[in-house]
Parts: sequence; C-alpha cells; structure tokens
Amino acid sequence: MTVSKPAPTAVRPRAVPVESSSAGRDTPGRDEQLPRVRFAYHPQTWKEIAHLLTNLPMSVVGFVYVMTVLFTGATLTLTVVGLPVLALGLLGARLIGRFERGRARMLLAVRVDEPSPLPLRRAGNVFQGMWLVLKDPVAWRTVLYDFIRLPWGILTFVVTLTSLFVLWPVLPFLARGLTNADRAMVRALLCPSDELERRIAELESDRGVVVDTAAADLRRIERDLHDGAQARLVNLAMGLGLAKEKLLEDPDAASLMVDEAHGEVKLALQELRDLARGIHPAVLTDRGLDAALSSVASRCTVPVQVTADLPARPAQAIEGIAYFTVSELLQNVSKHSGARSAFVEVWRVEDRLLIQVRDDGRGGARLDGGTGMRGLADRLGAVDGVFVVDSPVGGPTTVTAELPWRDRTEPTA
Repeated sequence: MTVSKPAPTAVRPRAVPVESSSAGRDTPGRDEQLPRVRFAYHPQTWKEIAHLLTNLPMSVVGFVYVMTVLFTGATLTLTVVGLPVLALGLLGARLIGRFERGRARMLLAVRVDEPSPLPLRRAGNVFQGMWLVLKDPVAWRTVLYDFIRLPWGILTFVVTLTSLFVLWPVLPFLARGLTNADRAMVRALLCPSDELERRIAELESDRGVVVDTAAADLRRIERDLHDGAQARLVNLAMGLGLAKEKLLEDPDAASLMVDEAHGEVKLALQELRDLARGIHPAVLTDRGLDAALSSVASRCTVPVQVTADLPARPAQAIEGIAYFTVSELLQNVSKHSGARSAFVEVWRVEDRLLIQVRDDGRGGARLDGGTGMRGLADRLGAVDGVFVVDSPVGGPTTVTAELPWRDRTEPTA
C-alpha cells in the first residue's frame, strides 16, 4: 500500500498592520525631514501687492505736484511768469511719468517704451522751446494720470492692506484684478503716442539717411573730379606749356603736343558731361522723366522697353529720385542679371508714383545682397517711398518702387 505525502501547505506572509506603518511615518526619524516652509504666494503676486501698497504714496505725491505746480502755473498764465512756470511743471511731470513707467516695469512686468525726448536743442529760441514743452502730449497725459490716481491709490491701499489680514486666501485674485486696472492705466496714459512716436523715429532715421547720402554724393563728386577731369586738365596744362616752349625750336613736335592736348580736352569734356549727368542730367530737366529714362535705357547692354504713362511731371526731387532709381537698377541688369531683355514701366496711381523694372535674367537679387539695393531702399524710405524686390533664383526679377506724388512747382523768375 502506497502512502502519499500530504501537499505542503502554503505559508501566508504575516500582514503588517497598517497602523504601525503609518505611525512610523508620522514620527520623523533621523533620516526623515519635514518639507521646506514655502511662501503661500508666488513672487509675482508679492510684487503686485507691493505695487498696490505703494500706489497711495505715489498718488499723493503726483496729486500734490499737479495741484501745486501746474495749477499755479495755469493760474499765473495771465502774467508773464505763468507760461514758464507751467512749462517747467510739464517737464517735471515727464520725470514723474518716467518713474511710474519704471515702477510698472519692475513690479507689474509691463513693458512700456520711453517716449522720445523733446528736441529742445533744435528749437530756434527760448519761446519756441517753451511752446514745444507746452504742447507736449506725453507731459499732459502724465498730468491726467497723476490727477486721477489719488482716489484709486486710496482704494487699492485700503483693499490690499485689509485683505492681507482678513481676505488673504483670495488676495492673489484681488491683486491680479486691481493691478490689471493699473496696467491698463499705464498703457493708456503713460505710453508714448504710438503713431506719433513711430513717425518721429522714422523721420529721425530718414533725416540721417538723407544726410549720409548727401555726404556720400559729395565725396563721390570730389573723387571723380580729382581722379578724372582735374588730372586730365593738369596734364593738359603741362602739355600746352611744353608745346609753347618747343613752338620756336621744333614746330613739328609742338604741333604733335597740341594734338595730344586737344585729345585730352575732349576726354576731359566727356568726363565732365558724365559727371554732370550723374549729378542731374540735362535731359531730365529739359524733357522730363520719359525722355531721360529712354536715354538711360539706350546705354544699357540689354534691350530695354520703356513705358511712361504720366499725366504731368512730378516735383523735381521725386523726378530725380525716380530717374536715379531706374538708372541704378538698369546698371544692375547690365552687370549681374544675364538677362536678354528688360522692361521699365512708370505710372501714377492717385497720389503715388509707381516704378517697375523687370528682366528675364537669372534672379537671386536680394536687399541684403549688397549695398546697391539696400542704398536704393534707404533713399526711397527717406521720402516715404517703398522698395520691393521679387527675384527668385532662376528669375525673373521684378523690382517695384513707390514714391509719393507731389505736383511740380515751376520756379518763378
């Protein structure tokens, strides 16, 4: 008889009481540490709270300044000293506005551009400078900002200080809502006039471009005269002097030297004509843009078809810029495009003069590819013009220039 052994009984692991495990975790051991103590609010929330608490002293300072200085100056405008006092008060308001913009940047993370400084040095005299300050919109908006801020400063100070002790769980939301109103006031009253400031910046940049362009043109004319016509005229004078000395001793040699001097005179005259054409061509003055562009096209190494549809002649400055723009573009076509043909179209649309130069060359022209295209874009931008280059690799290339149309004023005798 076979006796089978009993199957081994599975040993169940002893359960660890949950209470003892949790109790062990509740008691900090040697290797266990409590979590670090952290502030309940985010750092940006504390910055917003600081801004709201400092609203009251800043609004008091601004309100007292406006009431004391500016209202005093406005009251004294009936006398001689009133306007200077008011102008000085507006300059001080600009300084307060600068401090408030800095406070908003530091505490509210509001990026507000600083307005352009007043061009007081370019004012003709003291009265013009004073008038420039009195009509400054940035200073007057700062005055309005300081005048209306006192009730708001009291409100934000009381609400924030009370909430720190009573409503601290919802204080971050209150602070964000109140500072959003502050941000709106800063952007509305302390920001520079976007369109005006942009226009001022553009005019300052354009003025620099015009000055640099005029200086470059003067240097080019001086260099061309010194290296070209002036050098030839010096050689001509020396040659005629030698011919004068040999006139009695060797008439034949003197005759040859006179012939050489005659050739130098012709070359010097041609260089002077080219230089005068580069400054302002006579055909442009006498016959207008259509004839001048046809003359430029005839000197291009690529066949060029010119179409000019203008009901009248534009102002002399606009006409000159259009001429030199087409002239330089056609030089680029001759030198770099490898084109077989080119087209120039000039027409007027309302108060704009449009120029388009097209060629069937290899393309690849860019504004940042060299100084030529960039210089043209800068020159057109200086007179509120537009310069657009469309030149994919492989061609064709289309360059569109747009200039403001101004009617021509004939000089009076």
